Amino acid sequence: MGKKVRFGIIGCGVIAPCHADAIVGNERAELVAVCDIEEEKAKNLQQRYNVPYYYTDYREMLKRNDIDVVCICTPSGMHGDMTIDAAKAGKHVFCEKPLDITAEKMTQMIEACRKNNVKLGCVFQRRLMKEAIETKKAIENGEFGKIVLADAYLKYYRSQEYYNSAGWRGTWALDGGGALMNQGVHGIDLILWLVGDVESVFARCETLTRNIEVEDTAIALLKFRNGAVGVIEGTTSVYPGQDTRFEIHGENGTVIFSDSGFHQWRKIGSDTDTFPDVKSERVGGSSDPTDISSYGHFVLIDDMIGAVLEDRDPMITGESARKAVDLILAIYESARTGKEVFLK
Repeated sequence: MGKKVRFGIIGCGVIAPCHADAIVGNERAELVAVCDIEEEKAKNLQQRYNVPYYYTDYREMLKRNDIDVVCICTPSGMHGDMTIDAAKAGKHVFCEKPLDITAEKMTQMIEACRKNNVKLGCVFQRRLMKEAIETKKAIENGEFGKIVLADAYLKYYRSQEYYNSAGWRGTWALDGGGALMNQGVHGIDLILWLVGDVESVFARCETLTRNIEVEDTAIALLKFRNGAVGVIEGTTSVYPGQDTRFEIHGENGTVIFSDSGFHQWRKIGSDTDTFPDVKSERVGGSSDPTDISSYGHFVLIDDMIGAVLEDRDPMITGESARKAVDLILAIYESARTGKEVFLK
């Protein structure tokens, strides 16, 4: 066994155990320290995973020489500053989604990591769905011809109690948005990964059922750079939460899949579906934020370890991860101004 990659985790809330499980379960990794401003949360995670050290100040943790990679599992609006501090301390960064909540901060994060010669990896586990991987291959191989329509239906349920459970949820300052920025960002990242960059967006965002600052219901009309058009529907206000669903139509056929697998894979000339032979890995979370499979984190942590040991970029780089946030920010601008917004 060669050198182990040593990890620290900042933020010991809901998502931290997904990171801890993936680190502790990897023979090439070691979890050295955890940190949370709430000492009780830090101690609980420390005890649960038998971690040597815990901290309440992440800057103190960053001073350790025996940490190679820092996982950032804090509220979205804190990701940027913590990433920059970690990069300056010479630590690689594995950041939860979204990368951050402003374009300026994301640029600073990416630049800080490049400048300090550390890796920046981000979590978008939906890209690891077997259905998504097969669909991307087929689109890139031209199996469905020119893409005409590409839609993402991201209908989650989050109760008022969920928003009340942590002061940062549903705020512009720390959540950066609502149904799109927190929950929908996964599906938005996926449709961009599958179909390509968006040229312009026209959107409407509403707060219809929850007592929060940000949107609980949103729709956006997209025009992709490749000429396709599409729709994003994102919400946390529908009960029960629905399977997230992706529908992609090309001139030669259609592929539809959701959390529960493929629904359609049909090409012109056939009256039956010919589904690729894949076993679904459920990634979940549409009704319950804790019901998220850790499969994606295991793969992405292992990839991050490989990136450090092999001195290469992680599977999901900062440049790639920021695209979903840039699109969401454009959607918010369109909803605010009532105008079509063009992405750079």
